[in-house]
Amino acid sequence: MIPAQAARPGQHVRVVVVGAGFSGIGAAIRLRRAGFRDVLVLEKAPQLGGTWRENTYPGCACDVPSTLYSYSFTPGAAWSRVFAGQEEIHAYLRTTAAEHGLCDAVRCGVHVREARWDPAAGRWLLETSDGPYSAEVLVLATGPWHVPRRLDVPGLEDFTGPVMHTAQWDHGVDLTGRRVTVVGAGASAVQVVPAIAARAAAVHLFQRTAPWVLPKPDLPVPAALNWGLDRLPGARSALRAGQYTLQEGFGFAFRHPRVARLVEAGARAHLRLAVRDRVLRRALTPDYRLGCKRLLTSSTFYPALAQPHVRLHPTAVTAVRGNEVVGADGTVARTDVLITATGFGVGELPLARSLYGAKGTTLHEAWDGAPQAYLGTTVSGFPNLFLLLGPNLLGGSTSAITVLEAQLTYLTAALAHLDHGRHRALEVRPEAQAAHNTAVQEALRTTVYNSGGCSSYYFSPGGRNTFAWPWSTGRLVRRLGRFDPGSYAWYGKDGSLPAPLPAPLPAQARPQHDDDRTVPAKGTRP
Repeated sequence: MIPAQAARPGQHVRVVVVGAGFSGIGAAIRLRRAGFRDVLVLEKAPQLGGTWRENTYPGCACDVPSTLYSYSFTPGAAWSRVFAGQEEIHAYLRTTAAEHGLCDAVRCGVHVREARWDPAAGRWLLETSDGPYSAEVLVLATGPWHVPRRLDVPGLEDFTGPVMHTAQWDHGVDLTGRRVTVVGAGASAVQVVPAIAARAAAVHLFQRTAPWVLPKPDLPVPAALNWGLDRLPGARSALRAGQYTLQEGFGFAFRHPRVARLVEAGARAHLRLAVRDRVLRRALTPDYRLGCKRLLTSSTFYPALAQPHVRLHPTAVTAVRGNEVVGADGTVARTDVLITATGFGVGELPLARSLYGAKGTTLHEAWDGAPQAYLGTTVSGFPNLFLLLGPNLLGGSTSAITVLEAQLTYLTAALAHLDHGRHRALEVRPEAQAAHNTAVQEALRTTVYNSGGCSSYYFSPGGRNTFAWPWSTGRLVRRLGRFDPGSYAWYGKDGSLPAPLPAPLPAQARPQHDDDRTVPAKGTRP
C-alpha cells in the first residue's frame, strides 16, 4: 500500500484519476513527467494494483510476454519468467509507483460514488467515501476487467459448499482431496484448472464453447540473461520490439480471416499432440474462426484435461441442485467447491451509472447499452473526461500497455492545448465521434472479430462490437500520437462555447518523442 498525503477531503486538484491499476499509475507518472504536477489518484481498495491486486487465483499470470506487458519508461525491469505471474506483476506496479514518487499522489481506500460536471464552475464535482473532491479534469482508469460476471442459474444460492469467482478467490478454502467444479473455459480457467488438478480429488470443467489455445513458452529467465540484457545497450528495447512484431503478426491474422487459418493449423497441432483421446479432442476443437474470441495460450491446460480425475463437460450449466451441478445436456457433477471462471462484464464501466455530463445525463444513459467514444478516449457531452482503455481500443493480439501509453500521449497533449489556449474545457464534437465510430464499425465488419462465427464479450447486448480496434496497433499509436483540436469544442474561461480553436503549440510545449514513446523501441516503426 502506498499512503497518500497530498489531498484532503474537499480539496480541488487539477486532475483526478480514478483507479490505481496499470492505467491509473501510468497516467499519474506520465502527467507528472509532462509538467502536470497537481494530480491525485483515488483508489477504492486498500492498496494499488487493479486487476493484479484482485486476481490471486492459483496459476494467475499474464498471457502477454513480460517485457511487452510493462511500461516503456521502465525498460530495465528484470522479469523472472517470460510470462510473469500475478505476484511479480503486482510487485512491479508497487515498485514502479514508489520509484516515481507517487506516495503523495495515490489515495487508497477512497470510493468514488458520483461524479458530476458543473458547467458554471467548469469542473468535475466528486462525491466519495472520504467526502467531496473537485477536479478540472477527470480520468477514468478503472479498466475493462473490473466487474466480475456472475453465474446466474437456478439453485446456486442453495449450493452446499463454497462458491467463488476466480477474481475473488478465497484462499481459506482448501481444495486438497475435494471435488471441484469449474464453470467457464476462458483465460482464467485455462490457468486455474492445471493449478488445482494436482490437489483436487476430482475436477469437473463445464465448457460452453471450446477456446482456441496456442502453446505458451513460459520459461524462467536466467539471472545471467537479465544481467546481459542490462549491460548490452539496446538489448531490452530490441527484445521488446521483437515481441511487439510477433504480437502484431497475430493481429494481422485477425484482420484477415484467411491468414488466421494458418494459425489455426498450429493450434490444432498443439491439441493433437497434447490430447490423444479422440472424443476429448473433438470436444476441445472450436467450431469458429481463431481470433473471434480471445486467443488463449497454455502448455498445461490440455495435459491437465487428459488426466483421469479431470472431466470435461462440453455443455453449459443450467442449474445447481444441492451439491450437484447440472449441465444443459443432463450431465450431473457432484461437487464440494464451485469455482466460476465466467470473466468480467467488459462493457460495464463502474462509474457509468453515476457519472453525469454537461446536460445532466449519465454516461450509462448516453451509451444506451453500447459504449462508444472518440478514439476510445473522449465522449461527447462529457467535457474534460478521458477514458483509459475505453471502447474499441483493444483486441486479441497486442499488449494493453502499448495502447495505454498511446492514450497517455493523447491525454497530455490535450491538457497542453487547454493550457496554451487558456481554455476551461474541451469536449469532442458529436459529429467527430459519430464519424469515427461509423468508420470503426464498418472496418470491423470484415475482421474475424465480427465474421468469425462466434459470440463473445466483444459485443454489446444489442450486437455492436464495442471492444475491438479493427486496424493495426501501429495505426492506433500514430492516430493517438496526433491530438486534433479541430475535433473538439472549446470552452472559454468564462464558460462560453464555442471558444476559438487553440493556436498550434510552440515546439517546446509539444510532447517529446523520447518522453512519450509508445512504440516498443526507439526508432522502431510499427
